[in-house]
Amino acid sequence: MAGNTVQSLRESLCSEATPLPVRFRALFSLKHVARNGEPEAAVAAIEAIAAAFASPSALLKHELAYCLGQTANDAALKPLRDVLSDLNEDPMCRHEAAEALGALGNIENIELLQYFRDREGEDVVVTETCEIAIDRIQWENSESRQQEKLRPSDFASVDPAPPLPESEKNVELLGKQLMDTTQPLFMRYRAMFALRDLASPPDCATAIPAVLALATGFADPSALFRHEIAFVFGQLSHPASIPALTAALSNCEEASMVRHEAAEALGSLGEEEGVEETLKRFLHDKEKVVRESVIVALDMAEYEQSGNAEYALIPEAASATA
Repeated sequence: MAGNTVQSLRESLCSEATPLPVRFRALFSLKHVARNGEPEAAVAAIEAIAAAFASPSALLKHELAYCLGQTANDAALKPLRDVLSDLNEDPMCRHEAAEALGALGNIENIELLQYFRDREGEDVVVTETCEIAIDRIQWENSESRQQEKLRPSDFASVDPAPPLPESEKNVELLGKQLMDTTQPLFMRYRAMFALRDLASPPDCATAIPAVLALATGFADPSALFRHEIAFVFGQLSHPASIPALTAALSNCEEASMVRHEAAEALGSLGEEEGVEETLKRFLHDKEKVVRESVIVALDMAEYEQSGNAEYALIPEAASATA
């Protein structure tokens, strides 16, 4: 991809005058370049993503951190370390930066993650994320990882925890592990992502039981855990998750990081009856991050209904297919 395309995407992403849905599309296009482009273009795309951390939007910034964690590129390490270390930054963004450092898997990040896991007075969302990220990096670099038989997932994402191995895939058992609060969060996340894989494709025999098992996770005491359930539902886009997602979004006592993730997950189900109407009810929510998520989710819903092949069209690809 030509450097001027990355530059033009950077300008769209970093401009507060650009509508939020357009900024998100620019971000996802840059993530694609950062992950799949030539080395020089990939670094330029990462720098473009990192430049947008100057935005006041916590929703956008947490998405920047997520995308940097998906790049498998060491150029993303410094901006993520900086966001995690900035105590003035929104905890939702700092949590996402910690999770992204875990996704990148570099063992040298463990020391920083341990510092914030153990820091007195730290926000619980950051503490819990650092704990999971440390476990993920240790797993990634362990011998036991080589022994595990993990089937290729239907999902291209680098997740906060790998699914449990094939031999442990049973919806009822996984549902119990998911909600077993005596287990480390990392192991419960492994059960969560195993259930996600059992819910795909959406017409397989285990899909609806797995979705219903995942929905029980909304009763967990951890807001971080509940938000990850909503994120997984966004990946699955399974209609059976709509009642649980609607309940989470509609609960004004729920943490905004959970409600925002529920809104975006509903956006991925935008072609289903009643979803758009549900989302529109929250366009004027008291929480900014929820309002912004609904704007992005409605844009996603519109895309779902249009039948376009790709949500985030890179300008060059767009002109080629026009």
